[in-house]
Amino acid sequence: MSAFDFQPRTRLICGPGSVSRIGEVARALEFTRTLLVTDRGLVEAGHAGRAQQALEAAGVVVFPFHDFAGNPDTRMIEVGRKFAAPLKIDSIVGLGGGSSMDCAKGVNFLLTNGGRMQDYWGYGKAARPMLPMIGVPTTTGTGSEAQSYALISDAETHVKMACGDPKAAFRTAILDAELAVSQPESVRGPAAYDALSHAVETFVSTRRTALSECFSRESWRLLNGAFESLIAAPSDIDNTGAMLLGAHLAGLAIESSMLGAAHACANPLTARYGTVHGAAIGLLLEAVVRWNSAVCAARYRELHADLPSRLGDLAAAARLGRRLRDAAVPRDHLPSLAAEAARQWTGQFNPRPFDEKGALEVYECVY
Repeated sequence: MSAFDFQPRTRLICGPGSVSRIGEVARALEFTRTLLVTDRGLVEAGHAGRAQQALEAAGVVVFPFHDFAGNPDTRMIEVGRKFAAPLKIDSIVGLGGGSSMDCAKGVNFLLTNGGRMQDYWGYGKAARPMLPMIGVPTTTGTGSEAQSYALISDAETHVKMACGDPKAAFRTAILDAELAVSQPESVRGPAAYDALSHAVETFVSTRRTALSECFSRESWRLLNGAFESLIAAPSDIDNTGAMLLGAHLAGLAIESSMLGAAHACANPLTARYGTVHGAAIGLLLEAVVRWNSAVCAARYRELHADLPSRLGDLAAAARLGRRLRDAAVPRDHLPSLAAEAARQWTGQFNPRPFDEKGALEVYECVY
């Protein structure tokens, strides 16, 4: 059994309508002036306003920030730092998908510890305390609210940097399915499939522990059971709640066990072609599972009797692309993509030793 040191850092509040408790939670954490990091879509949907009203009713002064895009990069984080610096905030709320969560963490790093995001690439590099944060996910995807990492792209090189620190964990996460039912169709399928990939990759990671396996198994059970219903009936609160909790548990599994080759191969597609992360995972996960089955087929069968076929069916249900050529990836780019994939940090935790040759085999399989 692998040794581990697990200390929960995030209080979890889960249930329909639970975002109404955000003022109560902020009060308990002694928030007085908070930065509300949320994307423009949630402002237009009214969710940001609802959260702001609840916070203000609790006596918290709120400063909304939404000048960032999907896959936040170092420039966007610096814009957030400059916005927040003169406001004398003592807290941050991240409301939205993984981009909002990562942006909130990134701004927190720079605001409290200075420097550039590149300085925090890796783990445990924040020398000074960070501001307390509340995370409220509105997509059934990343599970970022359960993690102490922010994924930030370098604006110059487009390399996706994992910047983590125990102090970057949210103090409280609020899972409210009533918020997640409004996620656009273009987000719903890719986000849900990304969550599935987290359950699958953490279950076979070389860093998995007895505890992370519990999170991975229950995450898979919830996500696999609700996935198709979520796509077919997106307004169903029970299915959305199951997916939201499953994504959170998968995030907890990532915190302990990391990911694998599917994410290593997906990141270059996002960096080079702007492929939505979940859509990139949809292209790759089944192929990676088949490639890994040479060394861990029995473990995959613990999740599902024929896991690759099941993953293919779920990708089809979410109407995700299945071929790199359909994503406008030129075939002669595959060797350079493979070289980039082999340098990704997640690949080192893959159950089958992963290198440039292996990455090229995966890419060619799905071309």
